[in-house]
Amino acid sequence: MTRTAPNNPWLEIAVTIVLPSVVLMQASSADRLGPTGALLLALAFPLGWGLNGWRQRRGFGTMPAIGLVSTLLTGGIGLLQLDGSWFAVKEAGISALFGLAVAVSAFTRKPLIHALLLQPSLFDVPRLHAALDARGTAQAFAGRMRQATLWLAATFAVSATLNYVLARWLVSSPSGTEAFNAELGRFTLISWPVITVPSLVMSMALLWWIGRGIQQLAGLHLNDLLHGAQPPQG
Repeated sequence: MTRTAPNNPWLEIAVTIVLPSVVLMQASSADRLGPTGALLLALAFPLGWGLNGWRQRRGFGTMPAIGLVSTLLTGGIGLLQLDGSWFAVKEAGISALFGLAVAVSAFTRKPLIHALLLQPSLFDVPRLHAALDARGTAQAFAGRMRQATLWLAATFAVSATLNYVLARWLVSSPSGTEAFNAELGRFTLISWPVITVPSLVMSMALLWWIGRGIQQLAGLHLNDLLHGAQPPQG
């Protein structure tokens, strides 16, 4: 069976953030690619990265799919020369809608936190449920996961707010212009540390809190649940 190559986060950042930003800021002038040509080339990097991931995995995960939709919407705003404020709405709207979906899922039988953090491809989820059932703590863990889901929704709300404020601050020129491309390039570079890093920190803190709950309620560490981990002796 063919294995996919492990994802290189630095290469992904270079292809989906750095290269598009450089193209937008340096190649949008009329004597180079022009605004439309530079925008199409810049969008080709994250689009190509996402499609290559789909080819390797034979399917889209939730977050890569959202990234591709966001890329296509950005291209549509630029090519249709819509008002630049729509870019800020798009940036905030995607995070807000996903946060709303996460919040609603907290009140269903399968909160989205399970799919996003406790991925079956990484963790032995049946082993976790077996340990919870043996201790009679399954209901308590379900409540903890519901609370964690609401906290995750809050991180998306924070991301949506930061996206909107940053986009309105940095992207103000009409779309389809050289100035819009330059501002979009700066936004792409700056948004990664300003928005992505805090969101990642909050997600890691949430994962730690879930791991602590697993230890208390199931008697297992997250490392015990990783595929390939040996069951405790005794």
